[in-house]
This record gives sequence, C-alpha cells and structure tokens, in this order.
Amino acid sequence: MLKGKAPIIIALVLGFLAAIVAYRTLKRQEERVREGWNLVPVVVANRNITEGTVLEWDMVAQRDMPEQFVTPSVVAPNQIEKVIGQPLMVPLQRGDLILWSHFRSEGTFERLSNIVNKQARAVTLNIEGDSSVGGWVRPNDIVDIIGVFRDPKTEQPIAVTIMQSVLVLATGKITGNTNVALLDESAKSYSQITFMVLPEEAEMLVLASRLGKLHLTLRNPEDISEMEEHHSTDLQTLLTGTRAKELKNIRDRTFRIIRLRASGGGAR
Repeated sequence: MLKGKAPIIIALVLGFLAAIVAYRTLKRQEERVREGWNLVPVVVANRNITEGTVLEWDMVAQRDMPEQFVTPSVVAPNQIEKVIGQPLMVPLQRGDLILWSHFRSEGTFERLSNIVNKQARAVTLNIEGDSSVGGWVRPNDIVDIIGVFRDPKTEQPIAVTIMQSVLVLATGKITGNTNVALLDESAKSYSQITFMVLPEEAEMLVLASRLGKLHLTLRNPEDISEMEEHHSTDLQTLLTGTRAKELKNIRDRTFRIIRLRASGGGAR
C-alpha cells in the first residue's frame, strides 16, 4: 500500500521544496529590484535662486528621494545649517538639490601662491598636537617658533627660539580665505602648518625641522615686541632656577600692567 503511494509522497515533497526555493528566489529578486529605492530626505531649492544670493531658510525645502541617487555631495537636512547664510556660487532652479559644491569651501581650489607676498616664501612644516598650542593655531595668527635640539657639545637637550613674529598662512589645507563654516570638524584638524618667511628663513626652518622638534607659541595679534637677547634653555637652566626667578619677576610686572589696563586702571 505504502509502496504504491511512495512516489506520490516524494513528488509532493519535492514539489513543496521547489515551491519554497522558487518563492525565496522571487523574494531575493524583488529585494534586489527594490534595493536603493528606499526614500531618504534631501534638501532642495523651493524657488529659483540667482548666483551670489545668500542662502536663507525660506529658500529651501525638504523632499524625499531614492537613496541610490543620494551621494555624499548632497547636503543632508541635518547639515543644512552649515550652508545657511553662505553665498551660492551657481544659480539654482526650483527643485534643484542643494550640493556642497554650490558653496565656496576647501573644495574650491585656491592658489596658496596668491596670498604669498612678493619676495617672501611659503614653507610647510609638520607641527601637530601639543606642538601647535593644542591645535589653537589658525591661519593669520602670529607665532614664535621654538626648536628643541641636542647640544653637540654636551649631548643634552636645548631649547631656543628660532624665529619671532611669524605669520601662519595655512593650517593643513585651510587658509584665511577658506570658508570653515562648511567644513566638518575632521577637516579642521591638521598636522602641517604653512608659514610665510624670507627665503633664508625658510632654509633655517627646514634644517631645524630635520635636526630637532619644533614647537609654536601663540602671540596676541597686536604684539610686535621681540626679545633683544637671544637666550637658550638647557637642563642646567632648569636646575639652577636663577633665570626662572628673574623671568617670574618680569612676568609679574608685565601681566600686572596688562590686568590693570584691562580693568581701566593705570600702572603704578
């Protein structure tokens, strides 16, 4: 009895399995077809906007678009505040996507040579982290450059101010002309700084960077004072403490005057 029904049962089982396989195959094909067609929000112009117009909130609207057409060049709704208040570099038609390339940013290729003074030179050095005042150095800042080397006579480390009142042209790829409001935080970090110096000073800095480690100290932009005597600091200077006491007295007098001026009083 069972022997006669066995082929039928086997056929039914195979048919059921074939149906499952076919169903799963169709589902996978359907998923592949639908892949990339999920809708995601984007920002578009809600009117015609002329080139040079400063983008305002009432000029944009949110729309949905298949995700396969949305690339990193598209400004997302949670990023729109970065471009609000920025002038457009191109005209837009109603419904056009808002793109990062529509605004001036680090992607707008600027020639560094255009901001280098005649008879000056731009030189780039690897200076990062604690060596750049904790990353607070910005383009157009004025800094002093300190070099830490090994004294050839004593083999002990020695620190010396190599240059004073040096103009910072760029930090990484950011210059004073870069619209930093359009940049992500990661794009603002840097490990290289470009300075504007004389040709002979560029030689000094390049050699100094090969011989030791360079550090920056940040100046007030209105401070043009310079050290008349060029001292260096070594281990003996730190251990004796004599010079530290002298400098503390000078520092106390100097900063006291600054505090009095800031509060509206006069030095006594």
